[in-house]
Amino acid sequence: MKPKTKYKVLFLCTGNQARSQMAEALFAARAGPEWEVVSAGSAPKPAIHPLAVRVISERGIDISGAEPKDVSRFTQVPFDYVITLCDNARDICPVFPGDGEKIHWSIPDPAAAGGTDEEKLMAFRAARDDIDGRIERFIEEIQ
Repeated sequence: MKPKTKYKVLFLCTGNQARSQMAEALFAARAGPEWEVVSAGSAPKPAIHPLAVRVISERGIDISGAEPKDVSRFTQVPFDYVITLCDNARDICPVFPGDGEKIHWSIPDPAAAGGTDEEKLMAFRAARDDIDGRIERFIEEIQ
């Protein structure tokens, strides 16, 4: 049997406007060429949240051209890892072909944060940093 040359990861949340988009970008920036990463939502919003674009740009990554994607686009893809980022996505996560591993990271939705503009920005930075730390540990564990 030939060894695998590409590993596929899906980050899934409800709206695919913040957490999963940030995770896709952060993972792609950390992972090597042997990884293929996408994100999707169970009920995608019409656009990426502008604060997600802003806090990811603080890491030197541009996601301004990204668009939310419906998870139904990927139900025939055999992912090696499906990582849900919210409890709703975990509860409704579709079954994907193959024997990929499902992982759940419960990350508070920064798009639901209230308060001042600065408090909202802080919520997005906290989510970004939480996701980035989990990605770093995940990559270390599987390599």
